[in-house]
Amino acid sequence: MSREAETMAERPQQTIGTLNPDGSRAFVHPYDVKGRFNVIRRIIFALLIAVYALLPWIPVNGYPAVFLDIPGRRFHLFGQTFFSQDFWLVFFLITGLAFLLFYVTALFGRIWCGYACPQTVFLDGVYRRVERWIEGDAYRRKRLDSAPWNTEKILRRGTKHAIFVVLSLAISHLFIAYFVSIPELYRMMGESPLENWTVFLWVFVLGGILYFNFASFREQLCIILCPYGRLQSALIDDDSVIIGYDKNRGEPRGKLNTAGAGDCVDCDRCVSVCPTGIDIREGLQMECIGCSACIDACDTVMRKINRPTGLIRYDSENGLAGKKTRLLRPRTVLYTLFLLIGAGIFIGALSQMSAFKANAIRMSGAPYYQQEEAIRNHFQVRVTNKRNESAAFTIRAEGTNTELSWHTPEQPLLLDPHQERVTPLFVHVSRSAYQGSFEMRIHIEEEDGPGQVTRTVTFLGPDTP
Repeated sequence: MSREAETMAERPQQTIGTLNPDGSRAFVHPYDVKGRFNVIRRIIFALLIAVYALLPWIPVNGYPAVFLDIPGRRFHLFGQTFFSQDFWLVFFLITGLAFLLFYVTALFGRIWCGYACPQTVFLDGVYRRVERWIEGDAYRRKRLDSAPWNTEKILRRGTKHAIFVVLSLAISHLFIAYFVSIPELYRMMGESPLENWTVFLWVFVLGGILYFNFASFREQLCIILCPYGRLQSALIDDDSVIIGYDKNRGEPRGKLNTAGAGDCVDCDRCVSVCPTGIDIREGLQMECIGCSACIDACDTVMRKINRPTGLIRYDSENGLAGKKTRLLRPRTVLYTLFLLIGAGIFIGALSQMSAFKANAIRMSGAPYYQQEEAIRNHFQVRVTNKRNESAAFTIRAEGTNTELSWHTPEQPLLLDPHQERVTPLFVHVSRSAYQGSFEMRIHIEEEDGPGQVTRTVTFLGPDTP
């Protein structure tokens, strides 16, 4: 047996880094780390939190940049208003985002989890920073965990959890603002909770869930609840760029200046900074969220002992084994094709959306009415103005019968922003020109815009001899 095999055989294999030997939970306190990836992550965290906080405040065409008005069945996204009739587009949006996530995973592993997932952004970018500020570094936090409940522990823990509660409620209030708008939320906050009890309940239930998650549950959400880690085995292959340990260079491990040892000095720094408590040297694991903290930690150690960085790095399994990494391969080519097709369909559907929606149906009652000199049909025209401004619409009818005439009580039809109105349309054909039922078209046009909707209906009348 080789020395490396003997070393691996002697070393106990990890199961879950957040479990103690007796099966109880080991609360993870990752040590602080400095490095280029940590800087990049902090910048991304700050940008994403700023976007989340500012979107409900930024007005676009008279509405917040993102405003999901569920009671009004209107959804305002960056100046474009979608109605409930446009909800079919959500299918393309959600499936497209999910497929984009799978596509990115096939290329770069769980980069989403480490850099953009809300769980990581708020936990590492907000809550853990507050925890470090109040309780100190990881060593001091562990000592505080094991310390008795004295005055210092009560003050530090009480202050920390009080701030956690405030942060959780602030995040939940901002989330609710996406559905009720900031001015409406501010108005509700000045009233009795009983006046808006459903919103009040949502805010505090969501705030409670956020507090429990970020104060206690933490990495367990990624390990136990989130299915994404379990999907990675099907989404990645040997050419996917992941975070990995170069065993060829690092093994066998040994302390500094140990004869015959690899570059890994077995300092366990990569383990101590991991937010899920795993040892990346054991290979790719479900618990790894791709945060790159182990890369920064290992590179720092390598620089201190004057050895090349990159013992732990972004690379593929093939790259770590000394082979060539292929970013362009059948899987990624097929994913790219599907992604382009889906994006094309979605963009095409958006480009075909009209600034208004219209429909025409026959009124209830008799299918037609006979007068002395004409036959009359009654139709009902429903027009919805999807613009954020008032608009005027004209309605006209045409058909193969040259004696066709029509009128409507209001011409043009004036609609306020997002207003929906129903107006009758009366169509006449003289008895002398009527030769049987025929198809006709009803045109609804926007006066000051290019939009036009045409609906085909049938003009009915008595049977001709």
